[in-house]
Amino acid sequence: MSEYTNRLIDETSPYLLQHSHNPVDWYPWGSEALEKARNEDKPILLSVGYSACHWCHVMERESFENEKIAGLMNQNFVSIKVDREERPDIDGIYMQAVQALTHQGGWPMTVFLTPDGRPFYGGTYFPPRDSRGMPGFPRVLLSMAEAYKNQRQQVEEQAQQLADYLQERSTTPLRQPNLGAPAAPSLALLETSSQALLGDFDPENGGFGGAPKFPGTMSLDLLLRIHLHRQKGELGQSSEPSELEAVEISLQKMAQGGIYDQLGGGFHRYSVDAKWLVPHFEKMLYDNALLSRVYLHAYLVTGKPFYRRIVEETLDYVVREMTSPEGGFYSTQDADSEGVEGKFFIWTPEEVRATLPAEDAELFMQYYDVTPQGNFEGQNILHITQDASSFAASKQLSVEALEQRLEAARRSLFALREKRVKPGRDEKILTSWNGLMLKSFAEAARHLGRADYLQVATRNAEFLLTSLHRKDRLLRTFKAGRAHLNGYLEDYMFLADGLLSLYEAGFETRWFGHAQILTDEAIQLFDDSANGGFFDTGSDHEALVSRPKEIMDNATPAGNSVAANVLLRLAAFTGQERYRERVMPYLQSLASIMTRHPSAFGEALGALDFALSPVQEVAVVGAPASPETQALLKVVNARYLPNSVLACAAPEDAGASEEIPLLADRGYKAGKPTAYVCQNFACQVPVDTAEDLAAQL
Repeated sequence: MSEYTNRLIDETSPYLLQHSHNPVDWYPWGSEALEKARNEDKPILLSVGYSACHWCHVMERESFENEKIAGLMNQNFVSIKVDREERPDIDGIYMQAVQALTHQGGWPMTVFLTPDGRPFYGGTYFPPRDSRGMPGFPRVLLSMAEAYKNQRQQVEEQAQQLADYLQERSTTPLRQPNLGAPAAPSLALLETSSQALLGDFDPENGGFGGAPKFPGTMSLDLLLRIHLHRQKGELGQSSEPSELEAVEISLQKMAQGGIYDQLGGGFHRYSVDAKWLVPHFEKMLYDNALLSRVYLHAYLVTGKPFYRRIVEETLDYVVREMTSPEGGFYSTQDADSEGVEGKFFIWTPEEVRATLPAEDAELFMQYYDVTPQGNFEGQNILHITQDASSFAASKQLSVEALEQRLEAARRSLFALREKRVKPGRDEKILTSWNGLMLKSFAEAARHLGRADYLQVATRNAEFLLTSLHRKDRLLRTFKAGRAHLNGYLEDYMFLADGLLSLYEAGFETRWFGHAQILTDEAIQLFDDSANGGFFDTGSDHEALVSRPKEIMDNATPAGNSVAANVLLRLAAFTGQERYRERVMPYLQSLASIMTRHPSAFGEALGALDFALSPVQEVAVVGAPASPETQALLKVVNARYLPNSVLACAAPEDAGASEEIPLLADRGYKAGKPTAYVCQNFACQVPVDTAEDLAAQL
């Protein structure tokens, strides 16, 4: 085998470090690898994945640790390894190419590029030998090397076609000046969105579509918004099932399924079946941020304690397992432990009986469906198949007594599970994902009255703004004391969004100021003035085969969607029309396609709803910590008011009213803390009692 030098050992990404001892001449993405490819006229083998990806680990064991396969890579290619979570630009660009070539995508992703970065072939997982209709990785390597050497013209033509396609995708005008301005959208468009989502709704199992099944959090949040409009009489009567019924069925089925960790809290990434039973066991920070938030919103809408419990168990899991000593949030937990998928989470009847008293063991196993035959490779994923009240009645127990015994059993089994070898954890801290979780902790602190969650959110914001912000530039990733990579649009906007929610939770003006600064910086760095919206990469970013601009919401919201929400919120806080004017052409141009395909635009449709709805601008004048002020704030915080902003300060706090115009020129009524409920900066009569404020809201 030829000599090789693996250059990943100095990287901070755990995913790259996992590959740092492969017998592959790996390079990280950068000028050194690209120059080598150009100088030696070698094609590039680009491999993209992430640390919690099960099949990424499989392909590493089968191929990248195989010296013969590694030798083929080293001889014929310049091999580059990329962590998709660190480099969403690289991942996004080349995933579009793979999807264009194969009509599917996923990770691990393998793409073959010309030395100047244009893709000419790609796929996802390749087995080490021909299997199940898939070509083996050695065959693919030899075929691509042969094609590059002896069929160069065809390779160049394919590469140019794909490069042109990628360039066209990133520069398509969102505005169509020759066709005239699109019709002004109205709230009635949300009817179309609801019909499309409910048409794909699974009434038996909840969620949308069949297997594999993803949580669809942004779609569920959108349905809650539409439900509110119906409650107010702003839209007509709903169909069957109603939006709220679809949300509740989905949230209950997910929280009862194997996708939810019944002992430790928190959600796995998705379910491989339609019933939420068998998850892909990795846990992602962003899923838990988005899911805890939609459960919180369901709690505010319905008042049902079940939803609050799921919120708190999920956030408590994040505090326990996913928070760094500095206050940042880690990225993922693996699906595997000890090399076996799901091993940490599954149970046998013998383990349950050895841990719990006999009667409690039988009760637990019946409720969580633990059987000798198992439901996952001979063992059991805990899940709930029956209604608690019916089950309690069948055991001649009250629901309260059942819940107490199950809770005690869960604690005992959790303590035993803590002694197992835990799944690997990707401890890099990503600014964008941290912004999502910051927002979730801030909202939970505000609406649930959890001061501890406010402390978690505050520490996180302080960490991000000190450790990941350098000289007017936000950075992307932090690990082991090192922050690097310039931030993307999503880093700026997710963090700004989280900071605005943190301001609304604790009313420290500094958070509002930082959010506004980040937003103004983002406008300068990412604006696509020619075509509308924002690019994902900054104007100071390296030149790639295209400059990506994501407009669709996927597993996480698109940076453009969150930008729209942040700009609209800032406009409501400040009265500065420049923020709203930047959003409206973007939303107007996409309104029709968004409402026809709502599952791909859940966050963006939330912004459209905000833009079209009467926005409640609530200013509470009074010291935030005083009991009288708190009584007014509780009235606001007890409600789900997605189309609102909330500001609070004592009247003598001149800095707050200067920073936030919504607070300017507000005073006490009759010497008492006072609330102003406004719309477009025109306010109702100031009120100083909780009852009067509730009536106005």
